[in-house]
Amino acid sequence: MADGSLAGRVALVTGADGGIGQALCRAIAAEGAAVVLAHGEDGATAEALARELQQAGGRAFPVGADLGEPDAPAALVDAAEGTLGPVDVLVANAGVARPAPTHEVDAALWDATMAVNLRAPFLLARRVLPGMRGRGWGRVLFITSVAGFTGGLVGPHYAASKAALHGLAHYVASRAAVDGVTVNALAPALIAGTMMLPGPAGEVARRVPVGRLGEPDEVADLAHAMLANAYLTNQVVGLDGGMYPR
Repeated sequence: MADGSLAGRVALVTGADGGIGQALCRAIAAEGAAVVLAHGEDGATAEALARELQQAGGRAFPVGADLGEPDAPAALVDAAEGTLGPVDVLVANAGVARPAPTHEVDAALWDATMAVNLRAPFLLARRVLPGMRGRGWGRVLFITSVAGFTGGLVGPHYAASKAALHGLAHYVASRAAVDGVTVNALAPALIAGTMMLPGPAGEVARRVPVGRLGEPDEVADLAHAMLANAYLTNQVVGLDGGMYPR
């Protein structure tokens, strides 16, 4: 059987200070991987989570990064590898979502959204892929959104950034698979605790066929399954409570 175990691997998770990011870090650390918790402004949350994982016997290292800056992704990988070793698993989870209709999306908002949601994941992947391919093992997972399929509600800038990540995943996956590297995208929608709900939680939950919002742990559970499966690559998987069947 192909080796899909995360035990002993080094994982870099961006957006580790958010609800989904924290759940991702816990799930990956529970498998025995060392985790670099990349965070934005909320360093206290990532530092507290790192201590939690360390107290449970794991290796965890928080590091701040402004992924809107073009040099930040390479610096983040350098910090990760300088502390825990070569990155085997990249989960590009960080994102920004400032709601705005088309007529309010100016060039500055468009560029700021693309910088974090698209350029940073690309630069992170570009930086870690050569090492993964050289070692014959790697996992890249982009956390996107069903907005990449449907357009969503946040705005054209957000939807375009997420749809572009799907294209990026397809391009890279088809070329890295032969070297033992899987590349996929996970597209959740309407997850509790993410501050990205289009209205009050109770009202929004009634729109979901399963009758409730998703939980960050459910996103992490599916992400873990995708990372552990060595035969799954070049796929975009939706997680939306049945809202958008495909």
